[in-house]
Amino acid sequence: MTQQRATGQAGRGTVSAGIRRALASGDMVPGQRLIEQELSDTFHATRSSVREALQDLAAEGLVELIPRRGARVRVVTVEEAIQITECRAALEGLCARRAAELATEEERERLREIGVRMREAVDGGALDTYSLLNRRLHETIADISGQKVAEGLLDRLNAQMVRHQFRLSLRPGRPGRSLPQHLDIIEAIRAGDGPAAEAAARAHLESVTTELRATPERTEPAAGTARPAAGQALMDPAAR
Repeated sequence: MTQQRATGQAGRGTVSAGIRRALASGDMVPGQRLIEQELSDTFHATRSSVREALQDLAAEGLVELIPRRGARVRVVTVEEAIQITECRAALEGLCARRAAELATEEERERLREIGVRMREAVDGGALDTYSLLNRRLHETIADISGQKVAEGLLDRLNAQMVRHQFRLSLRPGRPGRSLPQHLDIIEAIRAGDGPAAEAAARAHLESVTTELRATPERTEPAAGTARPAAGQALMDPAAR
């Protein structure tokens, strides 16, 4: 029996979420063509749902719609990545300040535990673990802050930065430089010092901007088409 394809809002959401996961994991790369039928097969959604999802992602700056040529993953230049990071600095500074003012004892302890695990990851050379903890830390601070508008904006900005963040994480010595910056943010929030937390968050993002300015512009290779097998794996959260 042929599996019924998702349609409407459900299908649109399934495709959008699947493409986001593919971008975050690197299964889709900047410049890669996005073919409607392949995406429809991968995510078991109708082609109309795929088109609607691509329009949503284009509005968020993740996908580029090219007249008479279809869609592709949008390439974010280094200069644009710098501008995105400057916006993140303002938003993450706000979230850090609010988190310092609002965090419960339980939330402060959760931040402390993340910091301990980040230190252990750096000491052990576990860069993948450190990268995951880095993302968890920023997401946790945004959640504690209760600033839902800033949190939503950061989600959209971070989604555009995945490729550049991945490159920075592989740069020699980068985890060792960013760890103390993250620990400064954690300690300021745990101490309830809003201004210090905001300053620490902004200083961290300013260091990211500095690293980006030292990054040579390069052309991303077009990767042909989406890979259905990879897309299938992305639909299972346990495969992430």
